[in-house]
Amino acid sequence: MDKRKTSFDSFNDLASAYEEKFMGLDIYNDTYDAFCDEVKKPGAKILELACGPGNIARYLLKKRPDFGLFGTDGAANMVALAQKNNPSARFEVLDVKEINSLTPFYDGIVCGFLMPYLSREACDGFIRDSAKLLCRGGVLYFSTIEGDYSQSGLQTSSNGKHQMYVYYHDVDYLTSSLNKHGFEVKKMFRIPFPKGEHQTDIHLVFLATRK
Repeated sequence: MDKRKTSFDSFNDLASAYEEKFMGLDIYNDTYDAFCDEVKKPGAKILELACGPGNIARYLLKKRPDFGLFGTDGAANMVALAQKNNPSARFEVLDVKEINSLTPFYDGIVCGFLMPYLSREACDGFIRDSAKLLCRGGVLYFSTIEGDYSQSGLQTSSNGKHQMYVYYHDVDYLTSSLNKHGFEVKKMFRIPFPKGEHQTDIHLVFLATRK
């Protein structure tokens, strides 16, 4: 099974549902505020990866309209919604594995909830590539689900129509990867996220700066 193709197909199909569910979600707002506070440069150049329907971009641009934001996503339907919801920004279809094709340097990179769909090795590659795209002192924001990596596996949507391979990641591995690739962890957040009846995931959010 091509795990990434399964995810991309699902995200294309679920784009409108994600827009309805996440555009007004506010539990991460403190983490977005922290990112905006950390990126002090006026008119900062921001790259958003896995932009989804544009919910993070909309929040960031409302708080920091000076940001020059360019967003990407592997799912074309998500990109179309992000552009609709953020007409002042620019969005394109791009797989995160292809970000080396982008021209550095950015003042900040935002990646909300891509890592649950990346293996450990792919996460390490993402952090490495982000370091190459960021200017010195640039800020990296990313989020994931905290958990035992060995429990990663295929998950099916509540309606049974879509399947995605979901990876769990631990703090020590991600911190080690950030340090290895020249980042300093500035802040880390743990956010409880209701998964279902009597079930809660812990979402990890990292803010790190490139040394």
